[in-house]
Amino acid sequence: MRAYSAAGVDGIGVWEIKLADGGEAEALEQLEESGLGSAAAVPAVPSILPLPLMAGPDEPEERIEAICASVHRLAPFKPSGVVCLTGPGDDRDTVVEGLRTIGEEAARAGVRVGLEPVNRIGGEDWTMISSLSEAVELLGDVDRPALGIQFDSWHVWNTPQVVEDIERYAERFVGVHMADWGGTTRGWCDRVLPGDGVAGLPHILGALDRAGWSGYYDLEIFSDNGTFGNAWPDSLWDVPGEELARRGKEAFERAWEARIRIPLDRVSPGAR
Repeated sequence: MRAYSAAGVDGIGVWEIKLADGGEAEALEQLEESGLGSAAAVPAVPSILPLPLMAGPDEPEERIEAICASVHRLAPFKPSGVVCLTGPGDDRDTVVEGLRTIGEEAARAGVRVGLEPVNRIGGEDWTMISSLSEAVELLGDVDRPALGIQFDSWHVWNTPQVVEDIERYAERFVGVHMADWGGTTRGWCDRVLPGDGVAGLPHILGALDRAGWSGYYDLEIFSDNGTFGNAWPDSLWDVPGEELARRGKEAFERAWEARIRIPLDRVSPGAR
């Protein structure tokens, strides 16, 4: 929080795995003192179906209970939304019922939950949905007003008609994650700062701006330094926090200035 405040950013995401047991009151006090707003919150168990690459309960029922408990634990931080993934596989019925339960709990806690599509490249370990339109279809089956969509540029940049989908569905967004896709991306934990990749962020940011998104642009950079088994020599996680916060803010500001205010065409950035 000190690094973010020094960099002059407006808010910070809240990851439950970074909260000490019983340390919510202290963390809340620190957040209030920092003057930062609260962007998207990520629960310790982030998906309804088990994730091969993350520890957690094997049974969906236990995972749903854990997510509901996290919704209440994270609600006092007043995040823009709590992120939720489907998890991999094809058990749609379990996901629909789980989202209904989570949506009802979120309404009681006074927070929104954002269903996040995950990139179709490598997404088989994380999700059953990879586009905004698939998220909308799933939410239509669930029908709970506390549920919306967590947008993530890294995950949906290469889906067909992403610019049109942003403008069509932006009113359903509860949060926006930003990262760029490196030209030689080595996996899900290898993202780059805005403007350093090929994700067509000028188109995406222009569409978000035109659609009237007024919430946080939440920089979410995974850049493995060995934590997940790949110690990339150029890992951004090895950059000191103060420097990376500053660089991240500057990179986003450059990308924002380069946004396309008037659409030049209707081609998905990922199709170029």
